[in-house]
Amino acid sequence: MAPDQYERNVEVQPGSGERVEFAIHLPGDEELPLWLPIDAKFPFDDYERLVDATDRGSASDVDAASKAFDNRIRGQARDISAKYVHPPHSTDFAVMYLATEGLFAEAVRRPGLVDWLQRECHVMVAGPTTLTTLLTALRMGFRSLAIQKRSSEVWRVLGAVKLEFSKFGGVMDRVSKKLDEAQRVIEDEVGRRRRAMDRKLRTVETLPEAEAAVLLQLESGDGALTDEEEDEPENATE
Repeated sequence: MAPDQYERNVEVQPGSGERVEFAIHLPGDEELPLWLPIDAKFPFDDYERLVDATDRGSASDVDAASKAFDNRIRGQARDISAKYVHPPHSTDFAVMYLATEGLFAEAVRRPGLVDWLQRECHVMVAGPTTLTTLLTALRMGFRSLAIQKRSSEVWRVLGAVKLEFSKFGGVMDRVSKKLDEAQRVIEDEVGRRRRAMDRKLRTVETLPEAEAAVLLQLESGDGALTDEEEDEPENATE
């Protein structure tokens, strides 16, 4: 998300001293920010005890670890709700982020837990994939809202671009016309003069190449004067 769309360590309720790890800045009152709190929780110990008990196949241990995990999730949801769910400073719900897909799957798998969290604590549970989906949806919503708010400005910009493009097209038409005229002048004038010179030169006898080189003071083969010839005065004598 864009830097201005979220904050770290946000005091959702001014003066409370309670700061949530992340909060999404939602469009709301221009003077009063509206936050969506997102708090990460890591009940790894309870989850690992549950996994170990399941692997051992001990029914009593599984039951005890399952209750401990359930109670931990409920307690953390109450904590989030008490600290960070404070309309109108926040949305009427917060997000509990469980940092692994295993934690999230275990929480969702437990009968009635997710419904209780939403109903009693106004807390939504999210795992890595779920949180990514939520943030993507929010980002698309921000883009749509920005377009709606600035629709008149967008149309003004498009109108200005259209006007300038029409001017640009006219300039290009005039430039193209001038280039065509210049091309015709070159073809007509240069072609006519070259043909006239060709007619005059047909009556001139062509000299052998060596004799022409001597006459024109050219080096045989490259048509360039030697350094000595360039530096020597026309009437210099030894």
